[in-house]
Amino acid sequence: MITVPVFTINGERAGELELAMEIFGVEPNASLVHQSVVATLANQRQGTASTKTRGEVHHTTRKLFRQKGTGRARQGMRSAPHWKGGGVVFGPHPRDYSVSLPKKMRRKALLCALSSKMADERVKVVESFPFEKPCTKDAVALLRALGLENKKILIVFDDVTEAAVYSFRNLPKVLLTTVEMVGTYDVLSCDFMLITKDGINQLQELKQQPLGIHRWMAEQQQEGGAE
Repeated sequence: MITVPVFTINGERAGELELAMEIFGVEPNASLVHQSVVATLANQRQGTASTKTRGEVHHTTRKLFRQKGTGRARQGMRSAPHWKGGGVVFGPHPRDYSVSLPKKMRRKALLCALSSKMADERVKVVESFPFEKPCTKDAVALLRALGLENKKILIVFDDVTEAAVYSFRNLPKVLLTTVEMVGTYDVLSCDFMLITKDGINQLQELKQQPLGIHRWMAEQQQEGGAE
């Protein structure tokens, strides 16, 4: 069984929270995590880089000078690649860099990343983010009380409120996300992960739900039982 301490906004210990081994006790799989990170970075690429070939460059098509008798090398059009302003050989063209991973692989990679962060004691759990109004000063005080000042932090919200988001969003080295949107690359790219007690419970419940056809079958069973 895995337990994690729960802190107040003042940095005082307020108890412990038991975590599911299926979520935070997964054996690391470096190869799977690598595939997930590569897919995430590839999907962020726009793929809009483009160059013109010699057939697309706007130049005259006349022959520059006669073929023989000049003592120079024979030349054709000015759009040839070796001329300034000519076409580009094997240059980039718009393409799709996206990579698709099965849902089970994406979930398993995320669980491996979460388990690794938890094993390294780099997950901080707080009772809540009690911001009544946006205040960056209070957000800095909270991070300082938890010993996270000047660290790269991933803050996971269970309930997105404007006061909490506006309090943290101007801080450097702070990335904001939600329980539903947290990804493997986000978890690995930060030094510490900060999440509320309700948020970590929601994360465990969400990641234990069945996928694909199994989720559909479970929903059908629930609807049938409700009737």
